[in-house]
Amino acid sequence: AWSRRLGPAGRRAYWRSVGLTEGIVSQVDTDHHFVHRSTIPTMHFQDSLPRLPIPKLEHTLKRYLAAQEPLLDDKQYRNTKRIAKEFEKGAGKRLHRELVELDEKNTHTSYISDPWFNMYLSAREPVVLNFNPFISLTPDPREAYNNQLVRATNLIISSIKFLNSLKNNYLRPDIYYGNPKWSQSRLFKNFIRLLPTSVSWYGAYMVNAYPLDMSQYNRLFRSSRIPKPNKDELFTSECSRHLLVMRNGHFYVFDVLDSVDNILHPSEIVAHLIYIIQEADRLPEFALSYLTTEDRNIWATVRQQLLEAGNEENLKKIDSAIFCLCLDNIFPKDEDELSHCLLHGNGFNRWFDKSFSLIITGDGRAGINFEHSWGDGVAVLRFVNEVYRNSTRHPALLPHSRSTETTVITCERLKFKLNDSIQSAIHVAHKKFDERKKKMSMKRFQFRKFGKDYIVKQRMSPDAIFQLACQITFYRQFGKVVPSYEACSTAAFKHGRTETIRPTSMLTKQCSQAIVEERVHSADFRNGFDRHLFALKHLAVSRGEPTPDFFLDTAYQNINHNIISTSTLQSPAVNLGGFGPVVSDGFGIGYHVLDNWLGCNATSYLDGELQEFLRCLEYSLNDIFDILEGRPLR
Repeated sequence: AWSRRLGPAGRRAYWRSVGLTEGIVSQVDTDHHFVHRSTIPTMHFQDSLPRLPIPKLEHTLKRYLAAQEPLLDDKQYRNTKRIAKEFEKGAGKRLHRELVELDEKNTHTSYISDPWFNMYLSAREPVVLNFNPFISLTPDPREAYNNQLVRATNLIISSIKFLNSLKNNYLRPDIYYGNPKWSQSRLFKNFIRLLPTSVSWYGAYMVNAYPLDMSQYNRLFRSSRIPKPNKDELFTSECSRHLLVMRNGHFYVFDVLDSVDNILHPSEIVAHLIYIIQEADRLPEFALSYLTTEDRNIWATVRQQLLEAGNEENLKKIDSAIFCLCLDNIFPKDEDELSHCLLHGNGFNRWFDKSFSLIITGDGRAGINFEHSWGDGVAVLRFVNEVYRNSTRHPALLPHSRSTETTVITCERLKFKLNDSIQSAIHVAHKKFDERKKKMSMKRFQFRKFGKDYIVKQRMSPDAIFQLACQITFYRQFGKVVPSYEACSTAAFKHGRTETIRPTSMLTKQCSQAIVEERVHSADFRNGFDRHLFALKHLAVSRGEPTPDFFLDTAYQNINHNIISTSTLQSPAVNLGGFGPVVSDGFGIGYHVLDNWLGCNATSYLDGELQEFLRCLEYSLNDIFDILEGRPLR
């Protein structure tokens, strides 16, 4: 027990050293096991969601060629157009017909769901830096609540409330309201609740409300990606009650839910965290978690060795844990250092295969690092919003709360049996991880002259303005346009994932050229063809057929080498977010356009080019501002 280990005097001394005094005072909302109780059940719309439509092949190819045109010279474009026409009449026509037939047999899902899972799980590159993004939470508005133990305890409890709400069908469904007044209408909610699930979506549609797919939430908790040869697997436990806590590369588990899913009292949770911080006071000789930074086939081989060495139960406890809490002994000096901490950290205090990890730095900064195969940013952002709101409005643990002498620690430290081969694999993984992370640069950028409010007054799209600025920036820096990628959600459809918006078009190319030459045109970003073509290619490959010439065209391969990859998540709960570049010679740009300013977190393996890119980005945004203000370009 904790009290037996340090004794009352030792415990009181440590509580005081971290800003807490004796005894416990907790403040919980009246419904303290849930974030809320929705009138409309969580999964009420799932059965009646519309299915993701498969575009007509001719429309997809028309959009594809429009996206290729700014990237190719006349000769290259004519060749690609010829290949596309042959594909439309031959292999493409047949594959499209077969895809439609397959889709009609699988009405429970979308045509892109299985291929997309397969794409992620078959990738053999390490998940860290290549796939896992991060989200940094806004600090608690009350500074005293940003103590590491206080913040961790409050976020743990709010996260478990979210889990309980989801599991009991109390979590409000994700709905996009065309008219926000309906979100507060009790009449609407009661009417929708009474509709059968087979028609509930149509009832919402009648008032311009659009429910979103929530199937991804089923893998948010108690889930892990399991390395396997050639293709990984997703594992989800149905009823685990324990939390995984990492400190200095050590693993601890303890139950945060009792047998009827009541949440452990705040005083007990914080006592467990104190125990862990005190015990894990030094690094292990061989930090097992480095293995999750490895190539997936290598990691799959070493995991099998771990199982054979007698570590099956410990790995099961990691995989089935509700989520992973990383208590870092790091104090980031600025936002760039914080971003590095949340994207990859030091490697030894992360288990990158968990569905998500909640990371708390030594000074109470909080963030999420999540494995990407199971779901997308929409589900994670909803979770972040609810947990941030609940933990700041209804904190379970107050700063300067007082300890209790009666808590019995039931925390288990996981100890692994590591033979020489496993130890050698950990050493190699550690070395490779350190080399990779040193090569990647990350910079935060802010532009304060205007934001969303100003752009909207100009009757323009804030998102389009930032995308256009990126296009102008690259042209200014390198004198050409390149393949670019912006993810957008298709969660309005059953089992939708994402689609690609292609910001690089003939209009954005002309606009970039014009601004550099002191002229300007407008731009249009509406396009979407990638997922349809991806599904057709996957269908051919999965059936062992020869790859059609269309997909072997250099132009097709080039347009999928996305030099500029962008994504945005905007919320008052989010301080910043980011991800690694998707190609070695590219830029990863996580951006946000707020009311009065805009900015981004940019990553690249090209350090000098990244700094110049951000300098040119500021120049481009100044140009756009001058144009909108009616001033001549400088």
